[in-house]
Amino acid sequence: MQYRTIRIRQLRPPRRSAGFTLLEMLAVIVLIGIVGAIVVRQVGSSVDKGKFGAGKAQLTTLSQAVDSYALDNGSPPAQLTDLVAKPANATNWQGPYVKPTQLKDPWGHDFGYKYPGEHGNYDLIFYGRDGKPGGEGYDADVGNWQ
Repeated sequence: MQYRTIRIRQLRPPRRSAGFTLLEMLAVIVLIGIVGAIVVRQVGSSVDKGKFGAGKAQLTTLSQAVDSYALDNGSPPAQLTDLVAKPANATNWQGPYVKPTQLKDPWGHDFGYKYPGEHGNYDLIFYGRDGKPGGEGYDADVGNWQ
């Protein structure tokens, strides 16, 4: 005689499917948003800092171009565009002394220029981020006499 073994299956609770709940996903999305906002704020201020430093360096380069023009022609140019295209009164013009793009600061504003200047032979001014006279921080003005 053979005995048959009867196996009794135990009923298991239904298995939960693997995955994330809506609450877990929302928490992750909020955390990513917070970290993203912090990163954007930090990068934004670094960009302004870099542009301000580049503007000051560009002011020095432009000042050297004005000095070169003055050495060649006896006096600084009447306007900055004279560094790019020969004016009628420049008898010994050896330019172009700069590219047209160098007449704009990193924010796309024109440099200030006065001839004759109040602080020297000529005044060359970088107006900063706002492109207007005055201001503080990255909006501050920087002159070639400073």
